[in-house]
Amino acid sequence: MIDTKWAFQRYESLRAALPAAQFPLTSRSGLDLSDTTADYDAYILDAFGVLNRGETAIEGAVERMAALRALGKRLIVLTNAASYTRAEILAKYHRLGFDFDATEVVSSRDVAFANLPQLPGSQVWGAAAAFGDDFSDAPVSARVAHLAENPDLLHSAGGILLLSSARWSESNTAAVVQALQDRPRPLVVANPDLVAPREEGLSLEPGLIAHDIIAKTGLRAEFFGKPYGNAFEVALDRLTGIPRHRIAMVGDTLHTDVLGGAAAGIGTILVTDHGLFRGHEIAPFIRSSAIRPDWVVTTT
Repeated sequence: MIDTKWAFQRYESLRAALPAAQFPLTSRSGLDLSDTTADYDAYILDAFGVLNRGETAIEGAVERMAALRALGKRLIVLTNAASYTRAEILAKYHRLGFDFDATEVVSSRDVAFANLPQLPGSQVWGAAAAFGDDFSDAPVSARVAHLAENPDLLHSAGGILLLSSARWSESNTAAVVQALQDRPRPLVVANPDLVAPREEGLSLEPGLIAHDIIAKTGLRAEFFGKPYGNAFEVALDRLTGIPRHRIAMVGDTLHTDVLGGAAAGIGTILVTDHGLFRGHEIAPFIRSSAIRPDWVVTTT
């Protein structure tokens, strides 16, 4: 059963592959982000579980962003949602009522495309991607095509790129495993999440697929996005002039948002009521993992 406890244990089983970090001895508690404003001048915000759950804005989140801006706080959204171009992400946020601009959004897709390894000759990246993705934001030097629409790419592609799990099944994983065993090639993962909170429950994400492939092939993968430092450095570059201890990562997970933020040397705030830990007492998960945020708040 794919639920919070299952996802937590799966993250824990992968702990050795995740960044190392130091954590505070205790966490402070609050109702929402307004309780933390004396500690921070800027907030790096996860999207799912903090701003929205699936296609629905979290109650009060739009107003909270406006209140933080009114206090002079800087805001950056750092999302592992690699199925969308930045323009599509912005359109979604605007549709939900948020006023972020392009400079305030960093996606793991952006980071992956900016660091996509060069393939020899004119080889193509075979991508697990959402229907309709035209890869218009991919670098000029990279050719990217849909695996779902051209299964022959399993054998001819120069590398495999995981952007989305929207059209993925266990049979697809088995096919990629076989293809990479037959001919090892680069594997790039633009969304390290194992699961994501949506209106109907938890969805399985590309990070889960990637770790399954790694376990079955023994190959390595390049991950871009939280909790890895490549994503945090891009977000922090947007906040020049603000000391790291005055910046907080706000998220709904321990192993991506809190671990990644702590590894980047910034503060961390866990939101408990809308994401991975919705409906659960958080203390046992913190004790079990020893991943401790600076703040635990109920809602955004």
